[in-house]
Amino acid sequence: MRAIVLESPGVPPRLAPHPFPRPTLGPHDVLVRVEACGVCYHDVLVMQGVLRRGVKPQVVLGHEVAGTVEEVGQLVFSVTPGDKVVSLLTEPCGWCPRCTTGREHRCLQGVGIGHGGDGGFAEYLKVHERALVRLPASVDAVGACLLACPIGVALHALRDAGGLRAGETVLITAAGGGVGSHAVQVARALGARVLAQTTSPHKEEALRRLGADQVLVTPDLAFGEMALALTEEEGCSVVVNLIGARAFAECWTALAQFGRLVVVGELEGGAFSLPTAELIFKDARILGVSGVSRAQVVDAARLLVGGRVRPVVARTLPLTVEGVLEAYRLLTRERPLGRVVLVPP
Repeated sequence: MRAIVLESPGVPPRLAPHPFPRPTLGPHDVLVRVEACGVCYHDVLVMQGVLRRGVKPQVVLGHEVAGTVEEVGQLVFSVTPGDKVVSLLTEPCGWCPRCTTGREHRCLQGVGIGHGGDGGFAEYLKVHERALVRLPASVDAVGACLLACPIGVALHALRDAGGLRAGETVLITAAGGGVGSHAVQVARALGARVLAQTTSPHKEEALRRLGADQVLVTPDLAFGEMALALTEEEGCSVVVNLIGARAFAECWTALAQFGRLVVVGELEGGAFSLPTAELIFKDARILGVSGVSRAQVVDAARLLVGGRVRPVVARTLPLTVEGVLEAYRLLTRERPLGRVVLVPP
């Protein structure tokens, strides 16, 4: 089979096509023919060498994989050849305390797809059956590849970590990005009032069409006081920080009493500081979200099939070295609305 290998990280990264033998399946393994693979900013950070810990040498990137089951191991009964599937972000063991409590994404024995193990920038993906969710045949692969990340991650951040309830106000930062554009829709589906922050004026109307009630266009990231003004100084019940440390102070300003600040992204690396007294007297919670569970992917699929969330795809590019490098350029320089997706040429 053919795959694209990260030969060495850097700016720009060095990628090359490599031939691999067709994978040999263990009893619980599944071979998936890749039909679409999203390009996440996580992939960009690995390509740049910012993320190195736990990355497999000469890794095949790509953790947002959708395709068709090609072959199954002799003890696989959850899927059959011809089924449409989407991958989780991690191959979970299935039996550790985290897996048995629905937190497969932080499995104690887990291997990150496209990180610790090879991913979907390839003709085929071999994974344990526990790393796959079967989908209705009607779901398009380009949309399906976004079900775990970013749609499931947005659902995790808003509903399960943030506890967002109907009638509350949520602020979503970097709302024009891959996770943000889907988080706007998930928040709308949950019945919230949605404030969407972006640094890009040309994304304002698109964000309104996706469901934002107000769009805060702030190239300088000074959105905290704006959020307070739009909530009559009360602040937002939930703030989703998709930017990282650079935006933390503004997110904190925008957060209401008893608010939940959910940190999902870190674009540059860094740290934030916060006076302990402020955390105490705001009665606030700061939560991190790093992935998605099987149940959240299943719920994301229901939102997609029910028409409550639609995939936001900025570009589809060929799954080639040139296509990956163009996706890298788009994500690092142009920051398009939504996700970039690779499809086999």
